[in-house]
Amino acid sequence: MVQDGVLQIPSMKGQCSPEEWEARVNLAACYRLVEMYGMSDMMANHISARVPGEEGTYLINPYGMMYEEITASCLLKVDHDGKILSGPDFGELKYGVNKAGAVIHTAVHAARPDVGCVIHTHSWASMAVSSLECGLLPLTQTAMRFLKIGYHDYQGVVLNESEQESLIADLGTGEALILRNHGVLTVGRSVGEAFNWMHRLELACRSQLAAMAANSPYARVPQQVLEETWNNYQPGTRRPYGLMEWPALLRKLDRTDPGYKS
Repeated sequence: MVQDGVLQIPSMKGQCSPEEWEARVNLAACYRLVEMYGMSDMMANHISARVPGEEGTYLINPYGMMYEEITASCLLKVDHDGKILSGPDFGELKYGVNKAGAVIHTAVHAARPDVGCVIHTHSWASMAVSSLECGLLPLTQTAMRFLKIGYHDYQGVVLNESEQESLIADLGTGEALILRNHGVLTVGRSVGEAFNWMHRLELACRSQLAAMAANSPYARVPQQVLEETWNNYQPGTRRPYGLMEWPALLRKLDRTDPGYKS
């Protein structure tokens, strides 16, 4: 099952539709990129993608694998009850779905049919900002994109399905949510779009912490300019995120870490 530190997982390509396989490849790429850009937390956290053409199902990582290990074939297909519908045989490892991941991701996919991908991270920067009473400040142009970001108060480890209602209410129709004292979550119509939101949110958190560490007054931006800048990043005022970036990111992976496609 393991050879030279690599899990040997048979290909799932012949066991799913071409559309599902493409979703698997894109999702596996997203895991590798989250790791590459320093946003992973070993095997914790999750990224999920809706299965095209299959109502009430999505793909998610097997709990026990590092982000850098994720491949198209290792991903699990689950329903909104967290039941595994298909996936590889992990043998004695018996990897399954993490309960907290199923609660969070099922809630979003069930409530937001417009969402194709959900990303949740515990990066050091996002955790730090999530613990600040002030939350994310519009200090930079990148942060202004999140001027109206939602906040979800901490209620403990997300194991209780009763938290799903308040989680969805706090996310609303937005693309990003700060989970207080926890981390962050972004969504997108595509994997590439969700990754773009997460990458920018991570940069906004890191730049805020750097500015706060300088212990110097912030340069203030007029509210009208903040609103206009926020509006420039909204759907309908520009092309969807990921259309240009995602193919380039896949090329980057193909040059440096092509194993995600297997």
